Amino acid sequence: MSETTSRVLQLLGLLQSRRVWSGEELAERLGVTGRSVRRDIDRLRELGYPVLASKGHGGGYQLGAGAAMPPLLLDPDEAVAMAVCLRGAAGGSVAGVGESALRALSKLDQVMPARLRAQVSVVHEATVTLTSGPPETQVEPDVLMTLARASRDHEHVTAGYVDRAGVAAERRLEPYQLVTTGRRWYVLAYDRDRRDWRSLRLDRMADVRALGSTFTPREAPDAAAYVQRSISRGAYDHVARVRIEAPKSLVEKQIPPSVGTVTSDGPDRCIFEAGGNHLGAMAMHIGALPWEMTVLEPPELRETMREQAARMLRAADPLPLE
Repeated sequence: MSETTSRVLQLLGLLQSRRVWSGEELAERLGVTGRSVRRDIDRLRELGYPVLASKGHGGGYQLGAGAAMPPLLLDPDEAVAMAVCLRGAAGGSVAGVGESALRALSKLDQVMPARLRAQVSVVHEATVTLTSGPPETQVEPDVLMTLARASRDHEHVTAGYVDRAGVAAERRLEPYQLVTTGRRWYVLAYDRDRRDWRSLRLDRMADVRALGSTFTPREAPDAAAYVQRSISRGAYDHVARVRIEAPKSLVEKQIPPSVGTVTSDGPDRCIFEAGGNHLGAMAMHIGALPWEMTVLEPPELRETMREQAARMLRAADPLPLE
């Protein structure tokens, strides 16, 4: 959501919370100039909100007395897009943003028509947020909505899917839950042909179709934990296990869930697990962690770290020139 759109929603909330606001008060609360306030007031009027202005002592801006608030003018794709953005912000890690996003979602719910409110509700109910970050891929709203509805209604779906090796195939799925990391969207689903659970990236899916037939829900793994394991280990050639001499609570603050998993190994140490395709890059990133540690596996990673350490020592203490 753009800064301007967010500010207009905040302005609407202020006008709904008190009868009259002066332009100076609104500018101060929004952290903008009076000119920006006037532009945002015009934007609300364009959307159909009856914002009145009066001059003189006690004057200011107010919503039209006794006027019913018109519905927010969004088409279904825009409603879903806004829900996705606010859902991601509500689960984000920037101080204050989550609370603001939740307030905005609450206000949007009040002014959305019932049809669009139902669309947004489906996405919320079907989604769990793993972590946040700048988006790397785009997801089609139709794909998102089809999978969200099918997760809610326990409906079979088919979809074309391209795996990480570039192989395309049709997948017959029982979708259970959507998971967003902010950077990407995934669906936890039971693959009927492979007879096992899978986490699939939504940006690799095409021609997603709900079949109308329903399935009896299985005992499903925790969606967030399953996707976290898949993206941090399952898709890689090597998986590192490292014992870190620091408490789990401290390590988790510096290692996001999308990078790897951290489990306790007593009160003062933990086990870090992560995947990678290049041992050299894994050794470099693990070596940059600020704690004492022991590489448990694989042995090839230990050897790579020895080679890198020897090369660094030579670089730090070069032989004198003759």
